[in-house]
Amino acid sequence: MARIRIPSTIVILFVTVQTGFLLFMYARYSNFMPQSEEKPSQVHILILSSWRSGSSFVGQLFSQHPSVFYLMEPAWHVWVTMYQNSAKVLHMAVRDLVRSVFLCDMSVFDAYMPWKRNLSDLFQWAVSRALCSVPACDSFQRTDITSEMACKTLCGRYPFSKVEEACKTYSHVVIKEVRFFDLKVLYPLLTDPSLNLKIIHLVRDPRAVVKSREQSVKALARDNGIVLSTNGTKVEDSKYKVMQEICRSHVQIYETATLKPPNFLKDRYLMIRFEDLVRDPLSEISEMYKFADLSLTPMLKSWIYNITHGQGPGEKKEAFKITSRDAVSVSQAWRNVLSFQKIKKIQEVCKGAINMLGYQLVDSEKEQRDLSLDLVLPRRQNQFSWSSFNPKH
Repeated sequence: MARIRIPSTIVILFVTVQTGFLLFMYARYSNFMPQSEEKPSQVHILILSSWRSGSSFVGQLFSQHPSVFYLMEPAWHVWVTMYQNSAKVLHMAVRDLVRSVFLCDMSVFDAYMPWKRNLSDLFQWAVSRALCSVPACDSFQRTDITSEMACKTLCGRYPFSKVEEACKTYSHVVIKEVRFFDLKVLYPLLTDPSLNLKIIHLVRDPRAVVKSREQSVKALARDNGIVLSTNGTKVEDSKYKVMQEICRSHVQIYETATLKPPNFLKDRYLMIRFEDLVRDPLSEISEMYKFADLSLTPMLKSWIYNITHGQGPGEKKEAFKITSRDAVSVSQAWRNVLSFQKIKKIQEVCKGAINMLGYQLVDSEKEQRDLSLDLVLPRRQNQFSWSSFNPKH
């Protein structure tokens, strides 16, 4: 009987493939084991918004919480370094940086920052209470309400390594970002077993956004160029092309999250309107905290009341500051400041978003100026839900 001789290299290859297959099957089987269903110890919250939508204010509502490690727009470093690219091209780099920050791996900044660096080299570091208190800085306690100015004075020279050290000591990591224009880009993070990610999608009446953007034209010019893919050329958005992209992205994000969303988005997406927030702060903030598995403390309640019940609407020099203002007046200021011609143009480019997000169009200057006419429509279940899977009735 003839023997068939099989070369040893084929045998080795076969065994290797078989071993790899068994390891693959074991890994797949392990994914269904009970221990794989355990969530990471930290909760990860991404505040997803656009420029001048009140996101810095919402960020502070989380930053001042003693259980939260917060960073404001860390992806700024990506855009500043790679500004000649488009927002779409930079999505992946931004996503990778955000993931690393959520996991408290700050080595991701090596590509975007000087080798020898302090806390003060991180964009908007001083608005983070976690970076102004122990263990990042010895000047404040974790339960203190901190101010940006005091933090800059006392904490800026601490080493950058304190960022990672502090991050690992908190139960919640919260990031505010304005540089995502597509929810699907975040799917890898939402399905990443090492993350326990929830998304708060903050929106604001586009007409109010434009009014606020006009106070910050120069500061937004580079970002505008990236949004419009101008290869590094700064742009002033006089024709509202950037606003058109922003409005389109809000519609896309909302529709993706609510119209036949994937199962992994269940209970992990919350859409809020800035106008609802400033009208009834404690109720809306309590809803956000519940979504994020946080509790509202008496000290935070007092701070929130004070920050939303100031005397004035805010000045131009305060465009990027969190100061005590009359928050309701701020949300309505566009009705007295913008011309009706501008309003008509904004409504043309953002009509879909205005309708979907629950704002009323105005047909005349008289309607625009009539503050007794409420342009913020009540939330309706068939319009959008407070949470994709847990609508408020």
